[in-house]
Amino acid sequence: MRYLYSCLFLIATTPLMSQPRIKAVDFSGGIGNYEGTLSMMYSHGWRFGQHQKFEFAIAGRFTSYLGQNQYYITAPAELTSGSTGPFVIFKENIPENIDSVLINWPQINALNVAIHLGYQFNSRLSIGFNIDVIGFSFGQQKSGSYINGAFGQQTQVTPTAFNFLLISDNDLGSLNSELCARYYWPSQWGIKAGIQFLFTEYTTETEVQQLPEPNDRFRDKSLLLAIGVTKSLTTKK
Repeated sequence: MRYLYSCLFLIATTPLMSQPRIKAVDFSGGIGNYEGTLSMMYSHGWRFGQHQKFEFAIAGRFTSYLGQNQYYITAPAELTSGSTGPFVIFKENIPENIDSVLINWPQINALNVAIHLGYQFNSRLSIGFNIDVIGFSFGQQKSGSYINGAFGQQTQVTPTAFNFLLISDNDLGSLNSELCARYYWPSQWGIKAGIQFLFTEYTTETEVQQLPEPNDRFRDKSLLLAIGVTKSLTTKK
């Protein structure tokens, strides 16, 4: 059975693998409200379509996040929206289920595998979207203030170690995504600008939230303006 699956995978991916390859390195900075990121991404992929305008790539990305006085709210989807299905993205939050942890100086590093989709308008201008899929996070333990209405208590928090893309609040850990436009010069260097949507997540040392059920995961969702540079590593023929 394993041999059959391997053969089917090769048959399905052979048309893509035969397309022109693209390689690039991106350096990005994101800035928001008392928070920011620095990230580096290496991507390896292919162009396809009748005019080879479309791009698909697998990437590795390192993201380092730093914030000040950020409120991390209850993370699990079964608490925030009462369900975990694929349509959780369309559900409203349940305010009475959501508590928060205030962290004075959150700092999380994430190393993830990402996917990139893009469209090349011409040799210089392109637009793309990329999103982290799976990986791990690390960082120092921090002190936080768990807040439940008027009640608060001190707790210790560490970055949630495992990152995994699911759907909206079903996601686990710290995941970065980016929508941007790129403009290249003939030297294969280019500039990029767009937006980043970043999830960062901490786990408390104990299940500080008790209602409606015990919980130790808290998340911050950040929308950031992003700028950066890109170096194309694709060899020109």
